[in-house]
Amino acid sequence: MALNRKDVPVVDATTTRAWLNDGAEIALLDLREAGQFGEGHPFFAIPLPYSRLEIDAPRLVPRLGTRIVLLDDGAASVSARAAQRLTGLGYTNVAILRDGTRGWASAGYTLFKGVNLPSKTFGELIEHAHGTPHISPSNLAAQLARGQTPALIDGRTLDEHRKMTIPGAIPVPNGELAYRIGTLVGDTETPIFIHCAGRTRSIIGAQTLRNLGVPNPVTALENGTQGWALAGLTLEHGSERRYPDVLSETAIAEARARAATLAARFSIATIDTAKTQAWLADPRRTTFLLDVRTQEEYAHDGLPFATHAPGGQLVQATDQTIGVRHARVLLIDHDGVRAPVTASWLVQLGYETALVSSADASRLRTGNSARSAQPPLPKLDTSALREAAASHAHLIDLRPSAAYRREHAANAHWSIRPQLGRTLEAVNASPDETLLVFADDPAIANIAAIDLREQGFTSIYLAGNGVQTWKDAGLSVASTPDLPADTARIDYLFFVHDRHDGNLDAARQYLEWETGLIAQCAPDELAAFRIDAPALS
Repeated sequence: MALNRKDVPVVDATTTRAWLNDGAEIALLDLREAGQFGEGHPFFAIPLPYSRLEIDAPRLVPRLGTRIVLLDDGAASVSARAAQRLTGLGYTNVAILRDGTRGWASAGYTLFKGVNLPSKTFGELIEHAHGTPHISPSNLAAQLARGQTPALIDGRTLDEHRKMTIPGAIPVPNGELAYRIGTLVGDTETPIFIHCAGRTRSIIGAQTLRNLGVPNPVTALENGTQGWALAGLTLEHGSERRYPDVLSETAIAEARARAATLAARFSIATIDTAKTQAWLADPRRTTFLLDVRTQEEYAHDGLPFATHAPGGQLVQATDQTIGVRHARVLLIDHDGVRAPVTASWLVQLGYETALVSSADASRLRTGNSARSAQPPLPKLDTSALREAAASHAHLIDLRPSAAYRREHAANAHWSIRPQLGRTLEAVNASPDETLLVFADDPAIANIAAIDLREQGFTSIYLAGNGVQTWKDAGLSVASTPDLPADTARIDYLFFVHDRHDGNLDAARQYLEWETGLIAQCAPDELAAFRIDAPALS
């Protein structure tokens, strides 16, 4: 039986705000989809779309007794359904924010546009506190035109680098900078310029090297690739450059010494196995155990119960990994560089942070966690898809709306988990009919099926390899560049995506948003940070 709102505690915005500031753990989980979340949400809200609830909740909120407040747009029943799902996973302290984002705004509290609000605001605060040097795109371009050869570093991920970068830049994600810069730049005079797509990772990357005491001149490229394009300069696309895998042992030793000094400055301790185990087993506190190395390293020997969170991306988007306010963070230290440097930023972001050696971490035991035992949907191969197509099954496409627009099975209807009921009603689907679902990730379809079964549907199947299996079966596909309509694409945040697609007006709007974040924040929101900017000798 579906859970009603009356079965779950309902709290108002004032109470929720007080809870956010009382020092105890809380997870304020925004259940709306990415496009809705990005158009306006509380500063400390964690994005947990209902379409991914059971997939991401155990990672974002690993302790089952955590105080949780759920919010939607105030007009939907998503919070009630999500409360039921979370209770089924074992969570015991779930409440709903009365009237959702509408209630938050009615209380006079700001709904912030954009994503990764704490990290983005933090970057702006760091630049103000440290006076991080920056250079305009036109001035950097002029230096390059004069034949100067600085070290150009792209602090983003390799995938982002390939899409667009400053011509000639080497991709070194921020979490790898301290570890690899001595190999890339072997002298103390070469100027180093750090860029990203906008501002945050440029600032944090440059200030990372400055905090470490790297002797070279280190400067952030103002406004990153967006500023470069706005200055009328040409970006490079499709770069296959990457940082070298072979490292200088001398450079690593120097980086390790600098990182140790930085850890001491921020009182970052390395704790032993017993204390680490006590942290993880504590029923009153949440501890996130994170491996901040590269994906390749984590895949090679990472602990299965540790979360992979590359250091640069972790600092750039803490709310995508750490879902509990006032939680503790424990970083696994493999090399004496990347974990302490990442920890130095997390401490300033307001997290209680410590390190554990990889040897000690390997002896840890895991604790209680959320549970989900949803049966996977049966998958159909090409022959079965032909049969299903001939039987006039209802085709439901749960892939991202952008993918659906590009190509989908002919006659398939785009939908997303919170809108499934509306979609099925629109196509006049009755519970005794068959549903054929398309999804890039089978887990998305499997949890959507929970809702479908609750509505009475029992004949639900998944296209084995999505649209590709449909095409392999010789069945027709279609493209609909204008469908779903923009207003229906609740999974897509135009504010962010358009700036990456060459829309210069969107880039200007984004940069104005980013530089204006501090002014929008209330004192209790800014009080979360613990920025330390003493004069460096």
